Amino acid sequence: MQLTSQKSFSIIGNRKTKTRVEKAAQIIFFICAFFAIIAVFAISIYMLIKGVPALAKVGVAEILFGTEWSPTASEPSFGISYIILTSVVGTVAAILLGVPVGVFTAIFLSQVAHKKIAMMVKPAVELLAGIPSVIYGLLGLMVLNPLIYKLELWIFKDSATHQFTGGSNLLCAVIVLAVMILPTVINISDSALRSVDPSLKAASLALGASRIQTIFRVVLPAAKSGIITAVVLGVGRAIGEAMAITLVSGSSVNLPLPFNSVRFLTTAIVSEMSYSADVHREVLFTIGLVLFAFIMGINLLLSKLLKGGDDK
Repeated sequence: MQLTSQKSFSIIGNRKTKTRVEKAAQIIFFICAFFAIIAVFAISIYMLIKGVPALAKVGVAEILFGTEWSPTASEPSFGISYIILTSVVGTVAAILLGVPVGVFTAIFLSQVAHKKIAMMVKPAVELLAGIPSVIYGLLGLMVLNPLIYKLELWIFKDSATHQFTGGSNLLCAVIVLAVMILPTVINISDSALRSVDPSLKAASLALGASRIQTIFRVVLPAAKSGIITAVVLGVGRAIGEAMAITLVSGSSVNLPLPFNSVRFLTTAIVSEMSYSADVHREVLFTIGLVLFAFIMGINLLLSKLLKGGDDK
């Protein structure tokens, strides 16, 4: 039998070629990272240039702490404190409502459900992520608004001062936002829970812990960083949503109470940018600057919490 020698094969080639490929890859990665940083700085500078002039013309206190929004009146007012407060309350309420449901659903899919059930539910959840936001708004307008209006009529049937909203109010907007963030929270949390080392779960069960104790005291803490990432992305979607909220919130500047028609930062920009001019337009850019700062602040806060969780 004749032995034939086989030459070793490498897609990289010799050492020189390997070094060149690595250097080229480093340069490409650096360029990508550089452009990402430049994009963030460019957006920040643009928002500052467009948003700051209105603060100087109208006044910081009047814009940020004023409660009256009448930009087209003979004596215009540009107070956005209720709009800011609505975005804060609405986002926090949507997160408090949507995140527990999303995380518990992810726990069910990854730790509890039979494999066949999980295989049926997971595609449905992924399909939710692909539905356009305007469809959520239409469903909220046609299905949720009438139900909330009936509840509103029942609660305030003896009230002589309540201004009825027809179901387009903060409560409806919060529910729609909570439903919209569910796919993000479920999918990322499910991936984080499935990536936990199975030996941790096995060790916990071997020590006598029950299945529920193992899930909540071992698996869930081990997947904490991934779940926080899901919350960060969910917050980003909740804060930046405009179309769906425009349809179900009522778009009136009021104190953010559950049955009040309200306006979010995003809907304020969308609903008035088309006909705004001069100082009115500049104030809308200031609202965009406030929204930008709001998003950056929440992302930094959640990133700090994530880093703190990893350090522990």
